[in-house]
Amino acid sequence: MSTGVSTSTDKIIVDKSRSHRNKAVSRTVRATRERLQTATGIAPGFEREMLQLHVASAAQSALAIPVVVMLIAAVGVYLTQEIGLLAWAILALSVHALGMIVARRAHKQEITADNTRRWQRVFLAAQVAMGLTWAAFSLQTCGPCGEVTFDFYKGSALLVALAVTAISTLMLRHAVLYAFLPTVVALSVSVLLRPDPATFGMAAIISAALIFLIFMTNRLHRTSAQLLSSQSEKDDLIAELEVAKSMSDEARRRAEEANLAKSRFLASMSHELRTPLNAILGFSEVMSTEVLGPLNNPVYKEYTSDIHRSGQHLLNLINEILDLSRIEAGKYDLSEDSVHLVDIAEDCIGMVQLRARAKNIAISEQVEGDMPAVWADEKALRQVILNLLSNAVKFTPQGGEIFVKAGWTAGGGQYISIKDNGPGIPEEEIPVVLSAFGQGSIAIKSAEQGTGLGLPIVQAILAKHNGEFILKSKLREGTEAIAILPAKRVLQSLPAVTETQAVAPRRKSFA
Repeated sequence: MSTGVSTSTDKIIVDKSRSHRNKAVSRTVRATRERLQTATGIAPGFEREMLQLHVASAAQSALAIPVVVMLIAAVGVYLTQEIGLLAWAILALSVHALGMIVARRAHKQEITADNTRRWQRVFLAAQVAMGLTWAAFSLQTCGPCGEVTFDFYKGSALLVALAVTAISTLMLRHAVLYAFLPTVVALSVSVLLRPDPATFGMAAIISAALIFLIFMTNRLHRTSAQLLSSQSEKDDLIAELEVAKSMSDEARRRAEEANLAKSRFLASMSHELRTPLNAILGFSEVMSTEVLGPLNNPVYKEYTSDIHRSGQHLLNLINEILDLSRIEAGKYDLSEDSVHLVDIAEDCIGMVQLRARAKNIAISEQVEGDMPAVWADEKALRQVILNLLSNAVKFTPQGGEIFVKAGWTAGGGQYISIKDNGPGIPEEEIPVVLSAFGQGSIAIKSAEQGTGLGLPIVQAILAKHNGEFILKSKLREGTEAIAILPAKRVLQSLPAVTETQAVAPRRKSFA
């Protein structure tokens, strides 16, 4: 009784732990999904992560903008001989250096959900400052050189700078717009003040490129956010699966420990349970047979017979439970010897013959001759065959027939088959009757009650012998139980067959 209480207590503990852990994981998953349901379409948590990625990218590509600025200045000085481009380059490098200082400070400090917006504004302000330097470059003029050549140079330089800025600020939303909107405004003002075709064409090309890159960077930014959200959900689901797996392992371990404790307890109680039952059986048999003198009251004699039958039934039940418990606890050891399967089967048939005659059941035998001995536990095999024969007699109706066959399997082993013409078992109930304490619905209604342990014990004993148990049944046609011993258990192998040797036809195996 205490074992049941402790087992149920363990289950309650496991369920409470599972509920507690699952609630924590569920809260994490809900928080992740809430981050995806914002008005901007990008979760605040992902904004922080993408801002951190922008800081890391800025640190890795810190030399990209300076290299572009110096190349543009060098080419400009070479083409125009204007020293003013060097002053612009110094200004641009100084502004870029300030932006790198801001990025380094953000890298050292922790970007949290509370200060994400502030850091975004700081970085966008740095992009605006850099954009003002590109606007200043777009307003540069060249007196000695041709306007068309210089405008072509400025337009090419601005396109290169626009592409480099778009790539380096991909993780910072609206960075390209803030960086080159001042340039577009400056070029538009220049077109209004000096409406020549070269300036107009350059302004149109830069504006179109800016619009295209804004569209592409927004698409890439959203794609990056979706990838981050998918990664976050995947991490949360993996965490949930790990928690569920750990709790499942813990529950299985507790169940195995409880089952093993139960099996060990029952196996150790063999002597304590059987001793008082043997006394009850012995004294009730002495009284029912009136060994020490007649009983004056015939009712008492009937009571003693009932006591003996009930005690015998209880002893059989305890023996089956103890056998199964010893098998589950790993304490069922085989006492192997050379035995003949057919001889054991004939002995068992003789033991159930009396009950079969009482129900007018005929038992037919069909065995193959000259079957050698097998290496097995005689007591265990006798229990297997006796259980199968007892089931057949129990479930076969009055005037029925039982067929017992023994022979060779196709693999060189030996089998014994016991088939009845009883009510049969529905196909979906076969796994039930093969489980401990399992009984088929039709069998319960049509025959006397049993414990449901006979077939599981048969399976376990055959498994100890490396054998196999097969149960075939059709509803209202009967059931066939086949016990198979492997070829390595046979002590004498079959002689080799030569081409010239006349071999008598062998009956087809049922295994």
